Amino acid sequence: MDAKHSSNYHDQQNIGNVQKMRDVLETLPSFCRQFFRGISEYTSARTRLAYAYDIRVFFEYLHDNNSCCRKMAITDFPISILERITREDIEEYIEYLSYYEKDGRIYTNDERGKKRKLAALRSFYNYYFQAELIEKNPAVLVPLPKLHEKEIIRLDADEVAALLDQVEDGTGLTSAQQRFHKATKTRDVAILTLLLGTGIRVSECVGLDINDVDFKNNGIKIRRKGGYEAVIYFGEEVETALHDYLDERLHVIPQTGHENALFLSLQDRRISVRAVENMVKKYSSTVTSLKKITPHKLRSTYGTSLYRETGDIYLVADVLGHKDVNTTKKHYAALEDERRRYAADKVKLRENRKDQ
Repeated sequence: MDAKHSSNYHDQQNIGNVQKMRDVLETLPSFCRQFFRGISEYTSARTRLAYAYDIRVFFEYLHDNNSCCRKMAITDFPISILERITREDIEEYIEYLSYYEKDGRIYTNDERGKKRKLAALRSFYNYYFQAELIEKNPAVLVPLPKLHEKEIIRLDADEVAALLDQVEDGTGLTSAQQRFHKATKTRDVAILTLLLGTGIRVSECVGLDINDVDFKNNGIKIRRKGGYEAVIYFGEEVETALHDYLDERLHVIPQTGHENALFLSLQDRRISVRAVENMVKKYSSTVTSLKKITPHKLRSTYGTSLYRETGDIYLVADVLGHKDVNTTKKHYAALEDERRRYAADKVKLRENRKDQ
């Protein structure tokens, strides 16, 4: 078996990102290679690729809109060009990101998209500034956009039950969808139950291999963002759904290179993140009372339930794989407030006394 087939899902994804990164570097100024080598020790290939895409948008903007950059190809830009860019140039670039057209496609960025691209540009400039390869750092002068918190959508217990019921019986599906439902029902129930019962990310779910499931301890071994492994434990409902699915899965002959994958598509290949997203959308759209649901909303639902049951924000952060507990606190701030209100009348300073 060759290296591609013997490597696991995560290794294949990493190799794919490295290959894409090399292709993007061919479209960037040559001095950019030093930056990406410099950050390789503490960033993943996926993160570097995202940085590369964002920085390429910046250089494409300069080439199309800045008179001093228009005269040469992007790949010929010297490092000194970074010092010719002013704070005002970068502010105009951030405004440009709101709406622009490129190669016949329309692109838009909300405040989160702008913040991410400016953060990438800041890291880019900061690297060369600290290495004393440039003397000015205009990117640091541009404040990051302020983000407005979005309401976190979660399912209540009745909605969770309605969603799982719909996955099992498929009554709300179209006739075309129902033709495939019989073949995918057990798999779909297993995936939805796993997501709702453990709070793992979709990328972690599709990356599971059969031998990552440990029924002796009721745990699954997943690969977190950043590449580290963790074991997440599951309850009886998840155990039952996985057993039911594996009874079918072990009779399927997967395509070459997908033999170890836990969840397979109808083409007998490892199911993709997009396929799971579409599956969640398909089932949730058939439940009329259901909110607009994505896989991440299922993750939020699990986190909410776990926090309400335990009151342990550090446990929730650990199980969800948040590196910083403040990320978890931000997501569950409303529940924190609920608990503080609940505590208000629990401590009595004086016993109630009946009138003498």
